[in-house]
Amino acid sequence: MNPFEFSSVGKIIFGRGKIALLGELARGLGSVALLIHSGDDPGKGGPVDRATASLSAAGVPVFFHRQRGEPKVADVDAALAVARQNHCDVLIGLGGGSAIDAAKATAGLLTNGGQCLDYMEVIGKGQKITRPAAPWIAVPTTAGTGAEVTKNAVIGSPEHKFKASIRSEHLLARVALVDADLGESVPAEVRAASGMDAICQLIESFTSTGATPMSDAVAMRGLELAMGFRTELDAKTKRDERETMAYAALLSGIALANAGLGAVHGFAAPIGANFPVPHGVVCARLLPAVVAANIESLFETSPQNPVLGRYLWMGQTVPLKFGPGNDKALVNYLHASVAELQIPGLSTFGLLDEHIPHMVSLAKKSSSMKYNPVVLADDVLANILRSAL
Repeated sequence: MNPFEFSSVGKIIFGRGKIALLGELARGLGSVALLIHSGDDPGKGGPVDRATASLSAAGVPVFFHRQRGEPKVADVDAALAVARQNHCDVLIGLGGGSAIDAAKATAGLLTNGGQCLDYMEVIGKGQKITRPAAPWIAVPTTAGTGAEVTKNAVIGSPEHKFKASIRSEHLLARVALVDADLGESVPAEVRAASGMDAICQLIESFTSTGATPMSDAVAMRGLELAMGFRTELDAKTKRDERETMAYAALLSGIALANAGLGAVHGFAAPIGANFPVPHGVVCARLLPAVVAANIESLFETSPQNPVLGRYLWMGQTVPLKFGPGNDKALVNYLHASVAELQIPGLSTFGLLDEHIPHMVSLAKKSSSMKYNPVVLADDVLANILRSAL
């Protein structure tokens, strides 16, 4: 067995109603909290109010910063200013991956100094985070990104028209608090895209060139759960299914943090930075074509590659109605998922055929692309993107 490393957050709290513990947890980490959130503002009766009630009961003063859309350099700078002006020493990221990544980056900059671009990969200086981030707690409200347990914050730069990561084990949350009941008001289209993002992350980490025995074990359990419940990712999702997907998303974050991803997420960075398309939608639309292209390319160039066996295992994991338990069943399942969940095509968001060459060029620079199980030619990458329009 090859040597490997494995890391994750220091503490995971999972279960319904666990948001009530937030105040006690925050009080043990600091004295003044900054709550970075997406979704409803305070006073709407949603997760923000439930979090505030817990903080108030524990006697923790709290300031607020709303994250609108996927985080950009300016968003992190604004949150950092709020934290410094109010002497906040504990941060909370409450919401989808956008709010959590914004909190993650803000916590890192609060103790390391400098600006976002100083630490960003690909488009920035790529400086190392050398000091532990300010203590922070991740509280997801969507079941998708797994950002609550990852060590990178994905930040967009409109100036560079690219999204890139600030990455360090120093950025791991002190606590990941996963309460699936916080997702009860999430719109159906967000739930669908988020769930497909989790499935994408599980597939890509399981087939990544950086996969390890530990990440494999996590990804395989996540795939068994997520693929079994994929048809429940709609407005009728019941409480138990919502909790199952929250757990699968958690596992996807642990897996990707240790194994890396692949070509889908290689495309997601430039597409998300250049077009107003939700991250989960990008992943969902690209995933079937990327999986099919990877399988075809591996058969042509490396027919004994063990990753082909992994695709076969996944084909045996999906419901039987998608085929006789082979890699084609996996591709059929993914295409059916996109159709049944009504994931919109990328052209809906302004991505056209004329943009494909530039997006391919940018995607090849992404750090995720190097973990794809096979190097895909430019024309293959172009066809993948064209199929998602």
